[in-house]
Amino acid sequence: MDDDRTPAVRLEPWSEGDAELLRALNAPELMTHLGGPESEEALARRHRRYVDLTADRTRAGRMFRIVLPQTGAAEATAGAIGFWDREWAGEQVYETGWAVLPAFQGRGVATAAARAVAEQARAEGLHRHLHAFPSVDHPASNAVCRGAGFELLGPQDFEYPPGHPIRCNDWRLDLGKP
Repeated sequence: MDDDRTPAVRLEPWSEGDAELLRALNAPELMTHLGGPESEEALARRHRRYVDLTADRTRAGRMFRIVLPQTGAAEATAGAIGFWDREWAGEQVYETGWAVLPAFQGRGVATAAARAVAEQARAEGLHRHLHAFPSVDHPASNAVCRGAGFELLGPQDFEYPPGHPIRCNDWRLDLGKP
């Protein structure tokens, strides 16, 4: 679980002002395992989906900005994470995904954020399981799943974005009885 190396993170609801963060997270080095950077038009649609998901409390799920509280200094926005509804293997589940800016990678930020988003999903209480689907070729994201307590169920074939085949690992976290 938590140890001295795990940073404190705070999840703040995604807002209209987070469009620039989304642009920064669209960098080629961050999108390698997701089919490459998106166009400005696609980013605008994604930003609108994130804002709408967070604002519409009749829908399950939410997007967040990952914030690192700093002692004696300005807070830092480190990335984004969220969870949303999806059907998987005949069951309604939550799916999660994240991205961390390069300056904050390798410090446990994504793992701490994954634990925090799992608590958010657990509190929402609609689904028993939270899944993550990192590329089998993305060791850092697979390590985040492992470190956050997810169970590896095995590889799966996906298309993401549509038309781009990708081999992912299916990681599942049991949130308890809904």
